Amino acid sequence: MESKFKYTSERNVQIVISLLKAHGIHRVIASPGTTNMTFVVSVENDPWFQVWSSVDERSAAYLACGMAAETGEPVVISCTGATASRNYMPGLTEAYYRKLPVLAITSTRGNHKIGHLIDQQIDRRSLPNDIAMESATIPMVKDKEDERYCEIEANKAMLALKLNGGGPAHINMYTKYSKDFSVKELPAAHAIFRHTAFEDKLPDMPRNGKIIVSVGAHANFSNRLTEAVDRFCATYDAAVLCDHTSGYRGKYEVHYQLVCGQKQWHSPLSNANLCIHIGEVSGNPFTIKAAHTWRVSPDGKLRDTFGNLRRVFMMPEEMFFEKYASVKVSHTEYRDALLEEVEVMKSKLPELPFSNIWMAQHMVDKLPKGCELHLGIYHSLRSWNFFRLPSGIQAKCNVGGFGIDGGVSTMMGASFVHPEKLFIGVFGDLAFFYDMNVVGNRHVGNNVRLLLINNGKGNEFRNYDHPCYFLGEEADRFVAAAGHYGNKSHCLVKDYAIDLGYEYLSANNKEEFNATIDRFLTPEATEKPMLLEVFTETEDESNALEQALNIITDSKYVMKQKVKKFVKNIIGAENMEVVKEFIKK
Repeated sequence: MESKFKYTSERNVQIVISLLKAHGIHRVIASPGTTNMTFVVSVENDPWFQVWSSVDERSAAYLACGMAAETGEPVVISCTGATASRNYMPGLTEAYYRKLPVLAITSTRGNHKIGHLIDQQIDRRSLPNDIAMESATIPMVKDKEDERYCEIEANKAMLALKLNGGGPAHINMYTKYSKDFSVKELPAAHAIFRHTAFEDKLPDMPRNGKIIVSVGAHANFSNRLTEAVDRFCATYDAAVLCDHTSGYRGKYEVHYQLVCGQKQWHSPLSNANLCIHIGEVSGNPFTIKAAHTWRVSPDGKLRDTFGNLRRVFMMPEEMFFEKYASVKVSHTEYRDALLEEVEVMKSKLPELPFSNIWMAQHMVDKLPKGCELHLGIYHSLRSWNFFRLPSGIQAKCNVGGFGIDGGVSTMMGASFVHPEKLFIGVFGDLAFFYDMNVVGNRHVGNNVRLLLINNGKGNEFRNYDHPCYFLGEEADRFVAAAGHYGNKSHCLVKDYAIDLGYEYLSANNKEEFNATIDRFLTPEATEKPMLLEVFTETEDESNALEQALNIITDSKYVMKQKVKKFVKNIIGAENMEVVKEFIKK
């Protein structure tokens, strides 16, 4: 007899069901209840699933152990709220120590109801260590961000069933007891698949569309990894998008920030089909957007940096690139086109005000050979990312925690290890004063050069494209923390540095900067460490950034962006795909 009910209208439940199917999971043992009604009714009316009933949850978990052990395939167990889930624990403990893929889906009205003496509300936020390899919470979906979160968390739990030998996993799924089961076609959800070094055959590399390798913060590349990445790019006509923390200095290195950052123009070259993502946190907001991302990392974690993760390769990076590379072809067309655009954009860069970006532009080609550059978060890093470093120079920045503290100390620590190498640091005043104690450390050597850009505040908050820009001078009171540390005193840092044994230099404008920079960047060893303090103005810093990001103007592109924003505000972000198609037409 055909049921009049189909799928629930609860989007979070739809996502879980869709991903169960995508991951090939079709056995379900359902225990009675109200809280899990939307899930159970939906799967019982989908012919993909085989559903068994078990009143006793303790028995249900052991039934799942038996099925999983017999078939080698995952089994889902579903229960309601109250103490039902507690009865899963003995069976899940068995599954944990036998590495059996049992997925416990417990249903709940939400964590916000915990602790308020509400009936049947069990706290599942903290699980024993040995009943689940992974525990995920799947909340109600209100927007696209919620949907993306549910997809990632559900994928994470399902992939854990087979990770590192396998074992049980847990999903705690919200419900509002929807009585709407009228959804006839199950909306798709984005499945993520994990691949390991032990697989005989990896998925084919897409041949349609452009491919980029996006590198976040990364240790300096070994020769083997550089060669593997270069051969991969040669095979697929790919390019490596870097910032100064990426550690890659190979043949296919592209710093595309000046092109990608344009606010009034969009390059046709900046539409890619696939992104190969390696490395960790990046301080680069200006990058090519790809339709899909493959993440490559030995940790095998689901890091959905760009919101379109589809595959994770749990293997050394060298192994991935070597497996996919060929020795029969050698392409550079895409890389060459990107580099040509960068050069054209640089040639159109206007004369900028005296600022962090202007200094980076005029210093980058003068950096001493073999030095190491350390950059502060965030204005200094972004400013220098617009310009490619000379060959043989590496850069570092504390993008892991992404805070202003510790940048100077990090550079000093590196300089202690290599006293024969020159270390150059570029830091804003808040970052410098936050970490100024290390400037007086007695181990600081004459291989240290500090460039302090002093504008008397956290100028990032006053830049024209920052969310706090609308506050104007009001931001200086507390948001931008202006007026501290001598309020741009011309004596404070000078006396401090000289008393600590530094050679002190200063500049208030372009002429003074040009008169001192050659001394600051001299490649020869000096008797003392150096500190160059440069004083800039808020308006100049903001205007320089605005000019750099608006080199090219395209009225049609600007109008399209305005239409998108207008329609998005009216119809909501979830309908933007329809809008995009309309705009194309």
